[in-house]
Amino acid sequence: MTRSSPGTPFADWLREHAVPLTHLDPEAPLDDLTPLRGIIGDARVVAIGEHSHFIEEFALLRRRILRFLVERCGFTVLAFEYGFSEGFPLDAWAGGEGTEEDLAAHLATAVPVGLTEPLRWVRRHNRTAASSPVRFVGVDIPAAGGSLLPALAPVADYLSRVDPETVPAVETAMRIAASFAGGSAAVAAPAWARLSAAEQDALTAILARLLVRFRALEPLYATHDDRHDYDLALHRLEGACHADYTFRAMAGLFAGDGLTADTSARDAYMARSVLWHLERLHPGARLVLVAHNAHIQTTPISFDGHLTGLPMGQQLQRALGDDYFALGLTSVTGHTADMQRDETAPFGFTLADSPLDSPDSGSIEAAFGDVGLGLGIADLRSARTEASDGPDRVRLQGTYVRTPVIDAFDAVLSTPASTVTKDLRI
Repeated sequence: MTRSSPGTPFADWLREHAVPLTHLDPEAPLDDLTPLRGIIGDARVVAIGEHSHFIEEFALLRRRILRFLVERCGFTVLAFEYGFSEGFPLDAWAGGEGTEEDLAAHLATAVPVGLTEPLRWVRRHNRTAASSPVRFVGVDIPAAGGSLLPALAPVADYLSRVDPETVPAVETAMRIAASFAGGSAAVAAPAWARLSAAEQDALTAILARLLVRFRALEPLYATHDDRHDYDLALHRLEGACHADYTFRAMAGLFAGDGLTADTSARDAYMARSVLWHLERLHPGARLVLVAHNAHIQTTPISFDGHLTGLPMGQQLQRALGDDYFALGLTSVTGHTADMQRDETAPFGFTLADSPLDSPDSGSIEAAFGDVGLGLGIADLRSARTEASDGPDRVRLQGTYVRTPVIDAFDAVLSTPASTVTKDLRI
């Protein structure tokens, strides 16, 4: 039962236009997904979301859609809400380097958030791929906010070759960063907050000065080293700066004195990372982007009327136009994974299996519940001109983001229920 009554104009539209799907199993036949080809059209970037991390059904659907987009639509890149720097060794692994144990080692220091099985599938696919292999790329700030070191360590190596005078400054930044590093932002953020103001300010000042110097001395750096190495080191340094900014922004948000939309720094970096990779891939390469719904949606994020962030999807839509397609994943009912802070846990949090309330009236989930479709997908772009009274909210964990859903997502795929996974690695 939902909290909305059947027969709303949007529910009537959804009943006519939504497409039922048959399978959750990633290895099942793909024919039921055939309508997805027409829905995404010629989009170069297809983003697949989820209303909560650590949900079994969403992990299965992402793997299934990834397989369809690669095998039936020619996509050749998998991008993930995972550290930009950390993505390069995973790309090599997906291309055939190393062993299964090496993958476990790569993922041991950061929360994999549904990454392990897609990577294993890409590696298997690449062994027998008749044409272009599938690449893997990360797009997030280092360790998704858990540590600056994955970005700063290779920057230090680069500067030791082209500008050794700056190495002591980088080493100082790394020493401060190591004092609060963890496997996730849930570990690092409270540890950063316990630093003295002098250490916080010193870290920010060093990173800012290094970034300005990097840009100012581009002609000098480029003569000493390969252009690609310069671009790579610069983007890594930008990731460290955006992560440092994000610590301050989140502290302000939780303290109640943060600046408007101040948490946008992380999403801005993720959007720039996607564009960074697109510029360097072969022309025509198409990319599957996996991240939370709140990152891929194309409308701003607000809570209680307060603008908190401009998501990656909004910035990619501005840059790419119709070449960007946002597919949100949600569930009518079921359970969600609430991450409860626990600094003694391996990644700084534990998962609580929390039941979802019946969908709110006015939500996209209530509309899907009213239609009684079960597992299904709806192309929302035509609803922008054909449907009235569109949904004004979408699930975010156990609460809702209030936003015009038919503008925030190009399509939504809904499951009847969601189940919290028992394995963080899926």
